Amino acid sequence: MNLLLAAAVGLATTASPNSQPVPKPVLIVMTSHGVKGDTGQPTGFYLGEVTHPLAVFDAAGIPVEFASIQGGEPPVDGVELDDATNARYWNDEKFRRAIRTTLKLDDVDASRYSAIFYAGGHGAVWDFPTSPAVQRVTREVYENGAVVAAVCHGPAALVNVKLGDGSYLVAGRKVSAFTDDEERAVKLDKVVPFLLASTLSQRGALHQPAPDWAAKTVVDGRLVTGQNPQSATGTAEAVRDLLLAR
Repeated sequence: MNLLLAAAVGLATTASPNSQPVPKPVLIVMTSHGVKGDTGQPTGFYLGEVTHPLAVFDAAGIPVEFASIQGGEPPVDGVELDDATNARYWNDEKFRRAIRTTLKLDDVDASRYSAIFYAGGHGAVWDFPTSPAVQRVTREVYENGAVVAAVCHGPAALVNVKLGDGSYLVAGRKVSAFTDDEERAVKLDKVVPFLLASTLSQRGALHQPAPDWAAKTVVDGRLVTGQNPQSATGTAEAVRDLLLAR
């Protein structure tokens, strides 16, 4: 999605409400994986983990673009239209058009973005960690001095990202992510290819869990992570605050 399309979604591209200079766009990245392992059950990106952050960036006048691992229209989960923010965007044809035409992450120029934001959904644990594009773009965004963010299962994008010095991005950094207990609570701990929180800890991350389904956002410099769907708004607000403080 180009900046014209970003504007069409309802995002200002020239000035923020408080007349501060507008940052470069935030790139929201979604999974392209649509099935939960061998179960045959559908999955994908979790709608509220895109719409709620988008609402935060929209209100702040920060432009947004969308990408997915394969490009085009990614599979979606959690289409809960009793949620007013979900309903507002899901019923907006401009938003739906943007989601149908996501950039392929491998085609992304990382220098164009002020932040990358990995949305969750169970599909993310299958294709985010093994994607060379995720590893390249995340490293480049971070080493360009921009913000790396992820929520719920979105931090699956971070488990294999190494910086230019060969160290894991998450090593020694505080993070939040969907917990092992939450995975057990939804009875998918034997379905997912790995437990996200445990794997991040194995990479040297300092995992900061909250009680199941409690909102939790952790900011460690330019790394911003959130625990679960309830954390999507807070995670985006933390990214917003970092961008507008510059």
